[in-house]
Amino acid sequence: MDELLEILNELHPDVDFEAQESLVDDRILDSLDIVSLISEINDRFDVAIPAQEIIPENFNSAKAIYALICRLEED
Repeated sequence: MDELLEILNELHPDVDFEAQESLVDDRILDSLDIVSLISEINDRFDVAIPAQEIIPENFNSAKAIYALICRLEED
């Protein structure tokens, strides 16, 4: 989780990602942020995020993103 928070803080250092629960809904993360985030996750966690998993529910919070990463690492 710490590595994910590091990635998120590089995107938006002014956001408290541990407390924020609506990153996409509140437009804190936009489509370009999501693309950058997916690329970083692929590189650092060695997981590929399939297109069908790129939905707001999976990116609305750091917890949701981390749950997605964990799920993909298991597969």
